[in-house]
Amino acid sequence: MLDTANPVRKGEEIDSDAVTEYLISQGIALQGQPEVTQFSGGASNWTYRLKYANRDLILRRPPKGTKAKSAHDMVREYKVQKALQSQYPLVPNMVALCTDDRVIGCDFYVMDRIEGIIPRANLPKALTLSEQQVSELCRQVVDALIDLHKVDYTQNPDLVALGKGEGYCERQVMGWDKRYEQARTPDVPDFADVRQWLTANTPTDVKTSVIHNDWRFDNVILDPNNPTNIIGVLDWEMATIGDPLMDLGCALAYWIQADDNAVMKATRRQPTNLPGMMTRAEVVEYYLQKTGLKVDNWRFYEVFGVFRLAAIAQQIYYRYYHQQTDNPAFKDFGVIVNALHDRCIELIEKNNNKS
Repeated sequence: MLDTANPVRKGEEIDSDAVTEYLISQGIALQGQPEVTQFSGGASNWTYRLKYANRDLILRRPPKGTKAKSAHDMVREYKVQKALQSQYPLVPNMVALCTDDRVIGCDFYVMDRIEGIIPRANLPKALTLSEQQVSELCRQVVDALIDLHKVDYTQNPDLVALGKGEGYCERQVMGWDKRYEQARTPDVPDFADVRQWLTANTPTDVKTSVIHNDWRFDNVILDPNNPTNIIGVLDWEMATIGDPLMDLGCALAYWIQADDNAVMKATRRQPTNLPGMMTRAEVVEYYLQKTGLKVDNWRFYEVFGVFRLAAIAQQIYYRYYHQQTDNPAFKDFGVIVNALHDRCIELIEKNNNKS
């Protein structure tokens, strides 16, 4: 039931002796040699477990051959979490950062492992939750996002440095518009109608806060003794300062509910379809009530979240289409992109038909 690591994949080994030597040089007390395993989740950065006799650690590093350092910035990821530790207790404890390529050939950082359950598309078979417990888990996931958005980042230089000033929504629309265009293939829509609508309806930022930017159930850790309670939040590589409603909109793009169509259900990667889970509309209502924020153009954030998800899927499908990867899991991503386009159009038409 607990999230477990697997044997290290061939070609992705790390020099654990060098890592151990470096950590000890940084004042970290370690006993013996670690048992090294690797987590299969996370497509961007490689994640390892280093289990010492006296310490259970997680190491994060970029994939081999990475050229775009900004896309796999270990220093940024480490500093964001380190800066949040005192104000947001769900962040893992940061142990050490290494920027000396002589150790393992790249930047990496190490943090304490949080032992728990990570909910993926389906809850573990050994975990049975009542509808009431599912409802409590759902609230906890949304409350944890709300708590993050309430963090006062203004006195913390490392968090302030993440921000680029006003205009976050506008920059995001422009950025993802460009990324989608660069990743287009002949068998997917051009999204011109959606992109034009987003540009025409971009609001000013409702406020600025720390945002996670990849908020999903499989990035939270549940207490194995009380599985409706969240004890950790993972994958901070896209965290930044921005409009919290953009964070919520992007989170809900992954939120597949019980009455969604078959194509959307096929993309489900978290258990938001279970009896007891809030619908997307109920999440928005709950979030606005708890935060006191007011919004009269929620549809923009909803459409943007779906469009961004389509662009992410298309970036992956582009690699498959051009035979840069032969992973069969990516074969149908073009179909998913088409379905997400239909979803955007459906939402826009609902918005246009409002009385």
